Amino acid sequence: MSFESSKTRIGRSLAGLERVERAVTFGAFGVLVVVVFGDVVSRETVGTGLHWARQVGVYANLFVILFGIGMASATGSHLRPRFADGWLPARWSGVLERMQDGGMALFCLGFAVIAARIAFDGYILDERSAVLGIVTWPFQAVFPLVFLFATFRHGVYACYPELRPVPPESAVPTPGGGR
Repeated sequence: MSFESSKTRIGRSLAGLERVERAVTFGAFGVLVVVVFGDVVSRETVGTGLHWARQVGVYANLFVILFGIGMASATGSHLRPRFADGWLPARWSGVLERMQDGGMALFCLGFAVIAARIAFDGYILDERSAVLGIVTWPFQAVFPLVFLFATFRHGVYACYPELRPVPPESAVPTPGGGR
């Protein structure tokens, strides 16, 4: 297999991962909206809300946030401090970006391991939501999954910097010619 075909397959994998993240985020946001709307309608019509709505909303919001982080990373629009961007020579930017993505991949891998341990402990202890009465480990398992996705994504960016997304602020020139 050639280097270019390997890079193409990896690029398609990143695109597929982004589609999955978008679908999950969209679906979870839809659940959140429906649950909150149903709770409000219930409060207004019968005088009491849905006792389970808050907990379901929290779980849906958890999915929105976690998978949304991956979407932000995939489009290069995640938050990062930029105050030190001009401290080092511009010619180092390629190496620094690879180091940044490699460091982020290692950071996410570490958190994936910790999160997997927490989810496993929740499974072993059979922890349950007090409100819903359901086991919590499937929701806890989202954390290592999302961190593994981020590990893969940033590992790819470190190895194949040409697949790294262009941050939105550097794609559109600002008035005055600056970035």
